[in-house]
Amino acid sequence: MSPISTLPVRRVEALPPGDAPEVTRADAWMLRIPAVDRLLRRGLDLGRVTVLVGENGSGKSTIVEAVAMAYGLGAEGGSVHARHTTAVSESSLHARVRLVRGVSGGRWGYFLRAETMHGLYTYLRDIGPPPRDRNDRSARLHELSHGESFLEVLRTRFTRPGLYVLDEPEAALSFRTSLAALAHLTELAADGGQLLIATHSPVLAALPGARILELDEGGWTERAWDELALVREQQGFLADPERFLRHLRHP
Repeated sequence: MSPISTLPVRRVEALPPGDAPEVTRADAWMLRIPAVDRLLRRGLDLGRVTVLVGENGSGKSTIVEAVAMAYGLGAEGGSVHARHTTAVSESSLHARVRLVRGVSGGRWGYFLRAETMHGLYTYLRDIGPPPRDRNDRSARLHELSHGESFLEVLRTRFTRPGLYVLDEPEAALSFRTSLAALAHLTELAADGGQLLIATHSPVLAALPGARILELDEGGWTERAWDELALVREQQGFLADPERFLRHLRHP
């Protein structure tokens, strides 16, 4: 018998056909993505830390967005209480899946995505700091650098057990701030947080104990960190940049 899971979300799976919305022309692009197709056919089991990697267009952001929204988080980021929006651009995948929750897994969560951080910061400024943290710098997030503001959100919002979804957070981070984020997320997972991350960063993909899924033509393949294309390619470039640059130059 499998042990009882206390994770906020232990599995993502398709709704029964009669409960899912009809497929429209607007949905066609999404259903052609191998990772989305596999999710809807076979489901996706989540661990304490699940990391999705893969090329642009492989479906990473589409999947993490859908999980966040199905959990009750806003498409543009924030906590389970956030309801701000600037432009509707999300797919309908969230309406086609259901989340299988763990026992006593809690309901708290937070969604942070690189492309909508500016709107989230404006929202946080307008609602003011949480009562428990009067040192919160939410009103000043626009004044901080991109990386500093990201770390401030981690410090003040990623603080307790719950589901934390991050979509390509490395867009805000230098190498050193990536390490700072890695340290915070590692501690959060150890303290009971559940992480679902879409990333191109080999640093963030190195989260201890992470289940790493490399999205590909078959949907995804579970890999060790040092087997990932993004790790091997960046290691190769750093070892010999000129070899890569020769292929990029015009004849």
